[in-house]
Amino acid sequence: MDFDLIISNGILVTASEVLPAGLQIGIKDGIIACIGKDLPVSSTTKIIDCEGAYVTPGGVDSHVHLAQKNSPTGDGWETGSRSAIAGGTTTILAFASQSRDDASLYPVLEDYHRKSRGQSYCDYGFHFILTNPTDAILQTELPALAADHGITSVKLYMTYDAMKLSDRNILSVLLATRALGMTTMIHAESHDMIAHIIAGLERNSHTAPHFHALARPRIAEDEASYRAIALAELADAPVLIVHMSSEVAMSHVRDAQTRLLPIHAETCPHYLFLLSAALRPSPEDPFSGAKHVCSPPLRHHPSDLTALWRGLQNGTFTVLSSDHAPSSYASPLGKQLGMVDGIPRFSAIPNGLPGLETRLPLLFSQTPACLPPEQAKLSLPRFVELTASAPAALYGLAGRKGSLAPGADADLVVWFPGARGRRVVRQAGLHHGVDYTPFEGVGVGNWPRWTVLRGRVVWDADADVEGEGGGVVGEKGFGEYLKRGRGRVLVGRTGGVPRGMEVGEREFWL
Repeated sequence: MDFDLIISNGILVTASEVLPAGLQIGIKDGIIACIGKDLPVSSTTKIIDCEGAYVTPGGVDSHVHLAQKNSPTGDGWETGSRSAIAGGTTTILAFASQSRDDASLYPVLEDYHRKSRGQSYCDYGFHFILTNPTDAILQTELPALAADHGITSVKLYMTYDAMKLSDRNILSVLLATRALGMTTMIHAESHDMIAHIIAGLERNSHTAPHFHALARPRIAEDEASYRAIALAELADAPVLIVHMSSEVAMSHVRDAQTRLLPIHAETCPHYLFLLSAALRPSPEDPFSGAKHVCSPPLRHHPSDLTALWRGLQNGTFTVLSSDHAPSSYASPLGKQLGMVDGIPRFSAIPNGLPGLETRLPLLFSQTPACLPPEQAKLSLPRFVELTASAPAALYGLAGRKGSLAPGADADLVVWFPGARGRRVVRQAGLHHGVDYTPFEGVGVGNWPRWTVLRGRVVWDADADVEGEGGGVVGEKGFGEYLKRGRGRVLVGRTGGVPRGMEVGEREFWL
């Protein structure tokens, strides 16, 4: 066989093991054709010499917000996907968001296709955000959209006035998505708790950015997470609770998993590396804390970070995503919306942080590739599982994305060998379309040297490409839309009986 590209002299890492040194990856027509030794080289074969560096699957970031109407200063598809490949992510799943007055999902889908078509540097797919789940949508449109367009996941909100659903609405969606084999994502925070606290803070003139972390306490996430799990158990539906930040909420998930309920969990880098002190004003800018406003908020204590790392280590968390949801800081339509008539009002600050490009380097830095084994917080296979293979499987891309295996798309990351990959995260060196990073000044132990998408090098850290943002050597529009199949249940199983109910009891009311 004549290979188009051979990845040589690297250490290959899968979700189950670190493979012996000396193996090569042979790539043909954008697909991994084989993994072996002494692969034949023709006159047209290109070779990447990894110089002993680690090679991992291209990242799959399953929680990304791009070109959203409620974030006019955030990343569009061009800048967001550009930052993805610069950070080693080759597949992103973003949100086509239904508004309350949208009676059909088809116009929502076409609008989002229009925004993304021909704009992406990486491969991509869509989730739907449901805010008006009518019977017609649940019974007619979702089945057709899953079959014809490969959209096999939805996201629901338990908070935000413009988006939250009642428990009854959530239950109706869960019953519909369970029948279709779809994955349901849930943003779990108690809306009424938060609304009550915000009213009190504003009544007492506590409106500076750092009060955002007080307005959404851990207990609001704890309560809503427990409620979301109860609804999922009643419906016998697999769910993913997104961007978890609380140890108690995590314990609810862990308890459900020990009972073999199909409850998946996600967290994000900002909940692993940052604390609520970042929301306090700097001497130079009393409003600077607005850069770190996200929901759930950053938590207060180092013990909160330690607990989440423990959840990554013990398997409670299924995936680690960026929740890339940026707004520019300096723009009057971005974070500055929270400055009202010269008075800071945290409740008006757009939620969300940029983090698509930094997700993989931050987590890779906590593996034995960058730290002594006794200091590492994750094994290399667990890194691959959290950032690539598990999200691919959960969202219907297993076999194509997220793995180094023959037959899969040739999406991979070649890291720098040894200490050559060390970097300090700086806004000036990133490729997104916003004007700051919440990880400014954070050191990382490595950075992708090459990102390969379907057999083509799209990021070369050593390249100096004029007008393309440093080492971006891929092309806008090379990214393909992904029609996804049914996702796998990775935790627990369906078919159980809720505690206290008898076998067959559901059938009386379904």
